Amino acid sequence: MPNMINTPLEGFEAPLHRALTEPILLGGAPRTLAIVNGTVAAALGLGLQVWLAGIVFWLVGHSLAVFAAKRDPDFMTVLVRHLRQKGYLSC
Repeated sequence: MPNMINTPLEGFEAPLHRALTEPILLGGAPRTLAIVNGTVAAALGLGLQVWLAGIVFWLVGHSLAVFAAKRDPDFMTVLVRHLRQKGYLSC
């Protein structure tokens, strides 16, 4: 009797592209967070003309986002869901 678990059924297999399963990252950070971080850093640097603060803000923010994305690439969606839901047992 052949091993039926590992043999795919004829006509019931589909190729799955790797890009469909991986999160969308921009420079190692989640795309939305990287765009917001860059926009705020550009506003500090260009708008307020505080160049050093803009560069430091971008470096620190992007580094933290990359660190968190290495641990869990979906941390932003989990964080947003956590902030939206009420606590059940809190008084």
